[in-house]
Amino acid sequence: MNTTAIDSLGHKLGQAALTAFVLICPEIRSASNDQLEVACAAMREKSKQVVDDLVADAKGAPWVADIAFQVAVLALAQEGVRALRDSNR
Repeated sequence: MNTTAIDSLGHKLGQAALTAFVLICPEIRSASNDQLEVACAAMREKSKQVVDDLVADAKGAPWVADIAFQVAVLALAQEGVRALRDSNR
């Protein structure tokens, strides 16, 4: 099985999600390394479900693949924001 396509998708999704996370979460500037690791761990944990949903959406309706990708990016970024804010409590 050739996994190059899914690896590439995962890499692009991860980069886009981290970029979105930094842009939508101003608290990141004052977060400790431990807090950032908690946020990244939460994003990694959520990634399997998000990728599965993305692939299912793209297969079911290929014309919305770009939108499904953006939804996946925002879902991962939001998970990072949630984890970071929860770690501040």
